Amino acid sequence: MTRDGRLGVGIIGAGRVGPVIGAALAGAGHALTGITSGSDDERASAVLPGVPVLDPQEILRRSELVVVAVPHAELPGLVAGLAEIGAWQLGQLVLHTDPAYGIDVLEPAQRAGAIPLAVHPAITFTGTSMDLRQLPASFAGVSAPAPVLPIAQALAVELGCEPVVIGEDDRAAYAEAVATASEFSRSIIAQATSLLRGSGSRTPAASSRRSCSPASSARCARPRLP
Repeated sequence: MTRDGRLGVGIIGAGRVGPVIGAALAGAGHALTGITSGSDDERASAVLPGVPVLDPQEILRRSELVVVAVPHAELPGLVAGLAEIGAWQLGQLVLHTDPAYGIDVLEPAQRAGAIPLAVHPAITFTGTSMDLRQLPASFAGVSAPAPVLPIAQALAVELGCEPVVIGEDDRAAYAEAVATASEFSRSIIAQATSLLRGSGSRTPAASSRRSCSPASSARCARPRLP
């Protein structure tokens, strides 16, 4: 950690979540050390312009906080694989964003001396800068060992979220609740759009384009993501 409390932050995972988390932390004053190549490098570079693309081992070497935002099935193997090659550092913070896992999945990194944190902002990520406007209206499920729980909570706050502590045994139920809520939101939006079309109304997108001209955009409400 630097003298002013800012961290060098590396991102493993260039999908929809990692770049947005990186941008939010950069907005809170942390320095981004790099990001790995991922499923959509063009979108990631749009959210994090100028951030170097590095391999995971180099990310760990340069960073005081490592954000791991990879698909659920890949997380255990990635953490264990980096432990096998001795990449995790003593005192390094490692934060994953998967709702279904607590800190147990980070146990290989913890054995190497890293500090495990689980922080999941409960929004539907699009992988664009629009997500940054949604974070302040959301909560984040956080899990961490008791001595470092305040660190996880502080990072959630720096993302703009309200931290909610999730017990290790409650992670599966939490993930199911998040998935159900997200699916319900998508279903409601799909049904509403279908009803509007069936009644002969123009689609919401068309109406928005017609009523929100560039000249009047300041008076138009921003659409809320599901």
